[in-house]
Amino acid sequence: MVQERPVRVERRLSAILAADVAGYSRLMHNDEEATHAKLSALLTEAVQPAIAEHGGHIVKNTGDGFLAEFPSAVEAVRAAMQFQTSIHELTIGDVEDRRIAFRVGINIGDVIVEPHDIFGDGVNIAARLEGVAEPGGICISSSAYDQVQGKVGVEFGDLGEQNLKNIARPVRVYRMRPCNAATRPQASLLHRDTPQIGWFPNMFGGFPIRLWPALRARRARMALVIALLFLLSGGVAYWYMHQGEPQPLNHRLSIVVLPFTNLSNASEQEYFAEGITDDLSADLSRIEDSFVIAPSTARAYKNVDPKRVGRELGVRYILDGSLRRTDSLVRINARLIDARTGAEIWSERVDGDWSKSMQLQDIITGRLARRLDLELTNQESRDAEVMRPNNPDAVDLTMRGWAVLNQPYSREQLSQSRALFERALQIDPGFPKALVGLAETLAMEVNYRWTDAPADQLRRAESAVGQVLSKFPSDAMAHFVRGEIQRASGRNVEAAVGEYEAAIAINPSLAPAHGALGAAKIRVGRSAEAFAPLQMAIQLSPRDPLLSTWYFYIGHAHSHLGQYEGAIDWCGRSIAVQPLWIAYADLAAAHALTGHEREAYAAVAELRRIRPSYTVTEWLQDGKGWSDNAVFLAEFQRIADGLRKAGLPE
Repeated sequence: MVQERPVRVERRLSAILAADVAGYSRLMHNDEEATHAKLSALLTEAVQPAIAEHGGHIVKNTGDGFLAEFPSAVEAVRAAMQFQTSIHELTIGDVEDRRIAFRVGINIGDVIVEPHDIFGDGVNIAARLEGVAEPGGICISSSAYDQVQGKVGVEFGDLGEQNLKNIARPVRVYRMRPCNAATRPQASLLHRDTPQIGWFPNMFGGFPIRLWPALRARRARMALVIALLFLLSGGVAYWYMHQGEPQPLNHRLSIVVLPFTNLSNASEQEYFAEGITDDLSADLSRIEDSFVIAPSTARAYKNVDPKRVGRELGVRYILDGSLRRTDSLVRINARLIDARTGAEIWSERVDGDWSKSMQLQDIITGRLARRLDLELTNQESRDAEVMRPNNPDAVDLTMRGWAVLNQPYSREQLSQSRALFERALQIDPGFPKALVGLAETLAMEVNYRWTDAPADQLRRAESAVGQVLSKFPSDAMAHFVRGEIQRASGRNVEAAVGEYEAAIAINPSLAPAHGALGAAKIRVGRSAEAFAPLQMAIQLSPRDPLLSTWYFYIGHAHSHLGQYEGAIDWCGRSIAVQPLWIAYADLAAAHALTGHEREAYAAVAELRRIRPSYTVTEWLQDGKGWSDNAVFLAEFQRIADGLRKAGLPE
């Protein structure tokens, strides 16, 4: 017998350059057409010529950036330096909050080659390095640094070993800096419209003052005037900058994640603490309209007064915390601080198994990111109600809508949330976060059978979320909500599975997408596959507003598989968190099918108390509305038989 040879995978060693636009979502929200036109022009005029001149080629565009491949690290760095310089020159006259700046990461690695793409750890590391870089900056790995040192005319600062997300081993990272950078303080931030710290000499050796980007570029002479005023006034300028009123905080969801304190002595825990800080910064930056300070700057503010941090970085919130390991247990304590008052407004403790440290890091950061998303939204909603009760803008109303939507589902809660999103869209019809929120409320009203016009609501929901995905195809929340729409229709549940998986691929910390994926697996007849994503949702967010729903779906999966003791257990947990009518239905059927007549009758009584006219016929109609999958419907029929035995009227 002739043994077939395995198909050969083409591989090669390459220098990989990954780049994206800093603050792309914010720029697109401010003016999507102008941003798109400007980005296209910069790619044509600055990026593509530089890459071609240095022997590289663009592998693919990623919407807000691109991936390029070069034959050598030297040429990759030279190309990056060339187009970063060109972009700076082409945008120097732009308004600060509309200026486009690229972040660049460069790595050398062995890649898998396909006709229109490249894959592998080498590519992943370059993409992670891009996230570490500052706007207008370049970060490279140690493998690239070894090749370019002394050959490209610039110095690189050693950032040490970094724990990059989903990369198994720490990577030593180097950041490009001007040749004289070592002689002056560093205070680089994620966004260019944030003030930085400048340094001016005087007879006492020098003093720091707040420098806005305009003072660094077009108005540099003004900075000299301010320095002169200081010398003439005996320090009035310094006092005004540092002791006067803080600069206005323009970004409502602005936050800095300060380095978590390692309360143990082991060096590997220091890396772990730094990795959590970096990952949280990355995860929080996925929140719509968020403004997150880069970790490279945050490290300079460890053990600094919160009000000073808020004043100097221009942020409203500060997240800090600590890590302690005892034997195999790791305990993370985190707290959210209002930079305006220095008051703690939220805290959380997370414990985990150190032996699973790589998985643990993802779980911890995902859980904290989800809780912070909820807490920040609720806090901003409360602020809006207090500060602008009679004249809310679209952002205020959207924040209020999400604060309501993040509560446990009910008919009244979804109606109230939908009304807030609709008011926001009357003010700003294209506001993405309001469109996604509106689509979610409409889909949930259909899914829970709280509407008399399901087809109309789903069409409206699809239109709303389609507007967002047409402009922001990598919006994880929009993909999740499109999945909710498809699941609610009952005819596109397989497509819903794909949307949930797409959302998770973009944002692995999106707990609701994991939970919804588990629910969808039941409806496509694969209940045994439902447990893993539902358990992941619970791990990521164990105190989530959706917890009762996730508990129910675990119980529901047990019901579909004929595992009635498990169904009784998990439906009971669901009801203990929040009494859902459907959990009582599964609980009644499971008790009846295991011979617990008294408990079955009691569960039916509770179901009929919440839905007085509910019948077995309605149960079967709901099932047909939820899915047309034959396996699902056969399993659903068995639950109906249990409801009959429990005494639910036909």
